Amino acid sequence: MATGQKLMRAIRVFEFGGPEVLKLQSDVIQPVPKEHQVLIKVHACGINPVETYIRSGTYSRKPNLPYTPGSDVSGIIEAVGNNVSTFKKGDRVFTTSTVSGGYAEYAVAADDTVYSLPEKLDFKQGAAIGIPYFTAYRALLLRARAKAGETVLVHGASGGVGLATCQIARAYGLKVLGTAGTEEGKNIVLQNGAHEVFNHRDVNYIDKIKNSVGDKGINVIIEMLSNVNLSNDLKLLSYGGRVIIVGSRGPIEINPRDTMAKESSIIGVSLYSSTKEEFQQCAAALQAGMEIGWLNPVIGSQYPLEKVAQAHENIIHGGGTTGKMILLL
Repeated sequence: MATGQKLMRAIRVFEFGGPEVLKLQSDVIQPVPKEHQVLIKVHACGINPVETYIRSGTYSRKPNLPYTPGSDVSGIIEAVGNNVSTFKKGDRVFTTSTVSGGYAEYAVAADDTVYSLPEKLDFKQGAAIGIPYFTAYRALLLRARAKAGETVLVHGASGGVGLATCQIARAYGLKVLGTAGTEEGKNIVLQNGAHEVFNHRDVNYIDKIKNSVGDKGINVIIEMLSNVNLSNDLKLLSYGGRVIIVGSRGPIEINPRDTMAKESSIIGVSLYSSTKEEFQQCAAALQAGMEIGWLNPVIGSQYPLEKVAQAHENIIHGGGTTGKMILLL
């Protein structure tokens, strides 16, 4: 180890595979911020489903091994690299991305992926903003082009992206319907902006949604589990309605005819396709949400670094997740 290098605890992945490939190491060299980068002392890091796909090696983007997972950290600026003017040591921040990986005691991030965290939100909430809220905003406003007065159905509303979508949709004047799989989940969805919520484990829940919206149908469906729901979604849409695909865990058979009479659309969303301008637009809208108070992340299960493999298992197979899963450092 070169002189002056500090060590930290971090999760390292040396090979792609199941949750067991997540290795906690206590002798990882603390990263140093380069130009336009900051070093963050991590207080919390959000756990997102995409991190399990990357870890398994099945995702379209594969990091070079070994790597540290995690992008959504919150914490305190520890140091800044050259040419960083927006932040200084001691600032409370959250990120949408890191350079070195977020499942660690310290993380380096490019300064344009770092945002200031208002005092009214704690660090756990700060770690729950990144991927969920930026994805929800992109899905609802940039891809669906949802307008005030339209009806949106958030399919799988009790998770991180779902609750973010409900809060944003309500703030932007939409009629908000949600689905969840448990009573607890339903209640949380109602507390976070939904006008009505349905249990997607009920055999006839699709009929209940149809009865609620009437003949007009639903303008926008934000879909977290399209491999299960897409065929039903197409039947629920209004004329000109659109289904936005946020998540899918496999293939599904649909009848394309269901899109024809309604001239409806199926639109995919990927946060990483955002331009810099779109990220800035989204950040400005979310910053306003924090100031006004409608952006208020709900925290679900919390894990220490030692239990990260269990967290990766639970986020995919837990079922009925409510709120945002967080690693606490």
